[in-house]
Amino acid sequence: MANVQYYDVILKPVITEKSMADMADKKYTFLVHTDANKTMIKEAVEKMFEGTKVASVNTMNSIGKKKRRGRTVGTTAKTKKAIVQLTEDSKDIELFEGL
Repeated sequence: MANVQYYDVILKPVITEKSMADMADKKYTFLVHTDANKTMIKEAVEKMFEGTKVASVNTMNSIGKKKRRGRTVGTTAKTKKAIVQLTEDSKDIELFEGL
């Protein structure tokens, strides 16, 4: 497993209609490093966003899709998403406030 630091775990937020609707329940969706596990994601969110307390983390892996370009066949990159549930007394993440 690669040496992944907490600032390398979270790559970017996922902005979709479903993820924006889940923010009312304090659920935030992030694209994360493929080698990160649930405890690493929890620590990264609590360190990067002050005042947040994570209740649970759900992750999902998506494999790369096959793509063709003429005779050449390749695959797109595999990704990993994490849905982070914050506790009731936790602060909201300000990254999503203006959206």
